[in-house]
Amino acid sequence: MKRLISANASEILSMSAKDLKESIKASEGRVILSENVATRESFIGDITNAEIAKAFGADLILLNGVDVLNPNLFAIKNKNEFVKELKKLVARPIGVNLEPVDDEVSMMDEKIEISEGRKANEKTLKEIERLGMDFVCFTGNPGTGVTNAQIEKVIKNTKKYFSGLIIAGKMHSSGVDEPIITKEVVKKFIDAGCDIILVPAVGTVPGFNSNDLTEIVEFTHQNGALVMSTIGTSQESSDIETIKRFAIDNKICGVDIQHIGDAGYGGVAPYENIFELSKAIRGVRHTVSMIARSINR
Repeated sequence: MKRLISANASEILSMSAKDLKESIKASEGRVILSENVATRESFIGDITNAEIAKAFGADLILLNGVDVLNPNLFAIKNKNEFVKELKKLVARPIGVNLEPVDDEVSMMDEKIEISEGRKANEKTLKEIERLGMDFVCFTGNPGTGVTNAQIEKVIKNTKKYFSGLIIAGKMHSSGVDEPIITKEVVKKFIDAGCDIILVPAVGTVPGFNSNDLTEIVEFTHQNGALVMSTIGTSQESSDIETIKRFAIDNKICGVDIQHIGDAGYGGVAPYENIFELSKAIRGVRHTVSMIARSINR
């Protein structure tokens, strides 16, 4: 399998879920995922956040805040087939956040209610399969009440309705007082069918250090899954030196994908931070290869 960081658009768009997972693995820790608030007016004002992220080094695009049952994405004409339109624009794998909300959990703060089309359920899973999503991410935005137990339940049912890759885990507490990630949680997610374990990047949540992450990465890899570190605490808008520190510290720990969040102007990380993250984990050569390679190849 050709590694993702060296693949042409036609090769990327023809990959199955298994192919995509292997191509990420073959890239040896040099894959970048950009999370975008796809419903918000972009920094530029007439193009999508996905186009901005791709232009500065993103290999995977994760859509946040999208109601897949009633989609309304900025700068997208065909709302009912928005995945196809995005793939034409950026020629990258497209995924979406669906939130496994636990309605019974006790919250540390006021709970934020989200629409049914943003939650992980049978209807939304069937719809993202119809849309042609390449992956789904089960995680929680701040205050939505997503729990690890509910994530595990959702993963178990996903393969019935969705054929893409499954990413799962928490970037932060999501308003719930529980450990964000442990080896026990990782094992439950993998046994349930998770392909990629989502973890906080070292330096983003208090008390989660390099030793913790390295242990989880080694355990996850031994059990056949991949790991994505996430900058999901608004630190994606930090200064460049902080971004470069995230990049190297988490690469040392062995993660397969580095995520950069959406807390920037217009719902995408500052373009220079995506670019610096890319240069830090794979150098100028591979960065230029990804941003300059025509989507018509």
